Amino acid sequence: MKKQSDEFSTAAIEKDLRYLRLLSDKFPDIQAASTEIINLEAILTLPKGTEHFLTDLHGEYETFSHFLRNASGVVRRKIEDVFGSTIRESEKRRLASLIYYPEEKLNLILRDEKDEEEWFTITLQRLIEVARSASFKYSRSKVRKALPRDFAYIIDELLNETGPGKQDYVAGVIASIIRIDRAKEFIIAICRFIQRMLIDRLHIIGDIYDRGPAADKILDTLMEYHSVDIQWGNHDIIWMGAASGSPLLIATVLRISARYQNLDTIEDAYGINLMPLATFALQYYRDDPATPFTPRTPADCERSDLDLNLVKIMHKAIAIIQFKLEGQAASRNGDFGMNDRLVLDKIDYQAGTITLEGKTYPLTDTFFPTIDPSNPYELTAEETDVMQRLRSSFLNSEKLQRHIDFLYSNGGMYKAFNGNLMYHGCIPLADDGAFKELIIDGKKVAGKALIDHFDRIARRAYVNRGTAKSSQRDLDILWYLWCGPFSPLFGKTRMTTFERYYIKDKEPHNEPRNPYYKFRENPEVITLILNEFGLNAQKGHIINGHTPVKVVKGESPVKAGGRLLVIDGGMSVPYQKETGIAGYTLIYNSYSLVLVEHEPFESQQKAIEEERDIVSQRHILEQRHDRIRVADTDIGQELKQQIHELKMLLAAYRKGLIKER
Repeated sequence: MKKQSDEFSTAAIEKDLRYLRLLSDKFPDIQAASTEIINLEAILTLPKGTEHFLTDLHGEYETFSHFLRNASGVVRRKIEDVFGSTIRESEKRRLASLIYYPEEKLNLILRDEKDEEEWFTITLQRLIEVARSASFKYSRSKVRKALPRDFAYIIDELLNETGPGKQDYVAGVIASIIRIDRAKEFIIAICRFIQRMLIDRLHIIGDIYDRGPAADKILDTLMEYHSVDIQWGNHDIIWMGAASGSPLLIATVLRISARYQNLDTIEDAYGINLMPLATFALQYYRDDPATPFTPRTPADCERSDLDLNLVKIMHKAIAIIQFKLEGQAASRNGDFGMNDRLVLDKIDYQAGTITLEGKTYPLTDTFFPTIDPSNPYELTAEETDVMQRLRSSFLNSEKLQRHIDFLYSNGGMYKAFNGNLMYHGCIPLADDGAFKELIIDGKKVAGKALIDHFDRIARRAYVNRGTAKSSQRDLDILWYLWCGPFSPLFGKTRMTTFERYYIKDKEPHNEPRNPYYKFRENPEVITLILNEFGLNAQKGHIINGHTPVKVVKGESPVKAGGRLLVIDGGMSVPYQKETGIAGYTLIYNSYSLVLVEHEPFESQQKAIEEERDIVSQRHILEQRHDRIRVADTDIGQELKQQIHELKMLLAAYRKGLIKER
């Protein structure tokens, strides 16, 4: 057999000697390097970890949290696999509910349980079995790193003591846990461990913010999650732009929050003072019916008429400011091709009409106390003051800045991972299906280069926020990403926000889609895109969100013969009427690619008290007979490179080029 040191020539080692000396600080001798090589090569043979893909969360924290807790139905499947028909259906439901919500469920169960010791004994044994099944495919080292600190040693022992004659040992450990009154804490810890083991990596394909009530709670959860990446959505980018100091995107964020009755997120979660906007709205719009600006009130929202009226006029006040600022941005960026956002100068303020593309429409609201018809895009002194105060609040909101920093650190315009390409909206295409070419900052860019260019600008805008280096152009490009005609996050030629508020006729509401949405059914175009991003078009997939799949009308989330998957199934409640379902989870494990279709989630309370779970249907998209191993993944490629470097270090030790320590 060829010796390890013979694989590398002295010249090859000397070329990398400086790096190898640095590596020797971590692996100071032959034994340490050899042990690590053995460990890494063993890891390569393990099954790949399970990836979960979610998109368009839109602030629906309770539903999102439940998806994580039940691993989109995988917890219940594990219980079925482990226990089959050996325990009752009611016991399976109770065990599942306990794993999802251990603290709350424990209190309910123990309140009525007559023999706590017996229940603890049975439950602990069952939880250990489920935990063993959930963690079996991972290395012992990885499992140990995931174990809760307080019970790491005990759980590790219980997971691995499965041989003949070990039953008494396991029973003794369980009895001891109960005897010293640590059973509750142990159950909570092992339930969280089970949740942790069933999702190895989480991919969020955009739109965490807007519509739903608790985007901040979702971000708090993601920041604590063990492995997550985010592909920015158009609703995320406006919050990123607002946190970067763009008055236009601050106005946009506030308008949408008012429209969906989510100003509590602004005020309570992020501590942003809305009193300047409320005072301004009362000054100019107190007696205005502002009917088009009636917020979309959630069914469970309890607010007084007084509160609703205040939100309504705040909604109108900030919308007018947004329309003014949009006109300014369109005017100073002629290359954006967004002159259709110059609408305020098309209004006949005396007649109460607007003329667009040669056609005149009556307005649904004709009260414009802050617009000067001779200069309609100029903010009044009071509007300017309101925006300056709001900008300061957004820039100085510690929690908002922490969340947005996380989006930048863990996110991007797209991600290629394990052969799959993830992005929220689209890759802009021309009418012939080729990549759309844009000129940005004097450079012609298209395809991957275009997306990379937008990514760099978005990061630069945030890094330079609130400093002398802050660029109005960079902030305007963030606005373009929200609603520009060739934005990869938006995917439409225009956003007709003003028209939808002010014109009853639906013709001007039309927002034509980018040709991408016509071509995404074409396997040749999908091949073009996957190749552009360096992926294998025969094996890889594109995974999208952004456009809700109208399941109720027979639309399929599977496009282009299975090469493109659209997984926006309507987690956001306002979309569920058009989708007919309540969201998708795409699961990619070592054997298969599975699309899980969810029905609406009732509530955490019912999941705990009545043991009601989300009803989900699994659709196997791809099935393999041979397991995908870590060696076949992107992480596997990184491990192979590390092994190569360690083998070179080993050769350097054996040739005497580096001294052991």
